[in-house]
Parts: sequence; C-alpha cells; structure tokens
Amino acid sequence: MSAVSSNPKTVEEIFKDYSSRRSGIVRALTHDVDEFYNLCDPEKENLCLYGHPNETWEVNLPAEEVPPELPEPALGINFARDGMNRRDWLSLVAVHSDCWLLSVAFFFGTRLNQNERKRLFSMINELPTAFEIVAERKHVKEKPTADSGSKSRGSTKKSSDSQAKSTPKLADESYPEEEEHGETLCGSCGGNYSADEFWIGCDICERWFHGKCVKITPAKAESIKQYKCPSCSLKRSRVQ
Repeated sequence: MSAVSSNPKTVEEIFKDYSSRRSGIVRALTHDVDEFYNLCDPEKENLCLYGHPNETWEVNLPAEEVPPELPEPALGINFARDGMNRRDWLSLVAVHSDCWLLSVAFFFGTRLNQNERKRLFSMINELPTAFEIVAERKHVKEKPTADSGSKSRGSTKKSSDSQAKSTPKLADESYPEEEEHGETLCGSCGGNYSADEFWIGCDICERWFHGKCVKITPAKAESIKQYKCPSCSLKRSRVQ
C-alpha cells in the first residue's frame, strides 16, 4: 500500500481524517465505480480498498507489517465480486469500509477522553455512511435539542429529565435507532413512520402506533407508566 501519512490527534483532526478517507471510499464506490470494479479481479491475490486522508482511494494488497501501522480494511474483497450481484457486492464492500473507517478513527482516538470520543462519534454520525450512499438509503438525522436525555417511547421528541421519568420506557432500554425506526409501520393503520408525528410504543407487543390512531396525546403519554395497545388490552381482559 502506498501510504499517505496522517497522524491526527484532536477531535477535529481525527474527524477531518475520517471524512477525507470516507470521501475517497465513496468516490471509489460511486464516481469511479467502473475503475474500482475492474481493479478487483478475483484472479488476483487478497485485495483491500483503502481510503486516504487526501481523499483518494486505492485497491492494493494489505500491509506487510505485523502488526500494521493502522487497522487494516477487509481482506479479499475481490474474491466475491463475480459471485454476487454487482450492487450487492458494492454494498458489501461499503459496509466493510464503514467498519474500517470507524476503526481507524477510534484507533487515532484512543487517547481522547470520554467526552471527546462522544463528540467525535457524534460528528461522524452526522455524515451518511458509505453503505447508505451506495445503497441509496436515506440518512435520517435526529433533530438537535438542548436536552441530551433519552427519548421516551411515547414521543419522537426529546423529553426533559423530569418528563422522562414518567414515560413508558427510555431509549436505552428499547427505542429503535432513527434509521431503523424510519421503516416502522403503525400497528393500527399500517402507515409509515414520520418524525413529524407523535408515536407511542406498546410495552407488551412492542409494536408502534400513531398517537392519533390509538387516541393517545403526548400529554397523556407522560402519565402512562406502561402502555398497552388496544389489542394487548383486549387479550388481557379476555384472559381475566
């Protein structure tokens, strides 16, 4: 590998290194995709896709140093090329590249303190991943608020500390990620999730519902310790 030197130390420097390497990877998998595809000949030895801090990319053999100077990307990406659908193969390479980009960023960030690492990940998380770009998936950003507390299951908006105590469940227990939640369907009407609408999750069956479909308002949700959807409530009453 023809290395491009970089030794970032601060959060901003590490993020710049990450975003530049990411730009190189994304370029290889999109704008330069035909060139990249041809370079990944399955007849060649184990090949890796590298993104460099000068926003270039390279397909090459892995580093010979043991241990290597930096974490190494996925080995042998070329072997699966002809055995998969082209788009699926590119998506797979993108997933492994995202993992590599994060590993390099946090390799540089090992000397950061807890708050700095958290800030670094937050900055990285603002960017769509290589996979999201290659697979053309929408990158859903969470609306920033002053409160850094958990989201309640009963609302898509951030709760204050005092409000969070009275909500059915907190995000770190079972709230889906924004991207995953974007594919959630209402258990009542079957409609798609929208960040602009109030939703509430059933603590029994774990399905999600539009507040309007189950006649629950944000204010009412704040006083519910454990929410049961109409279906689960009906099942419980039959058992009794």
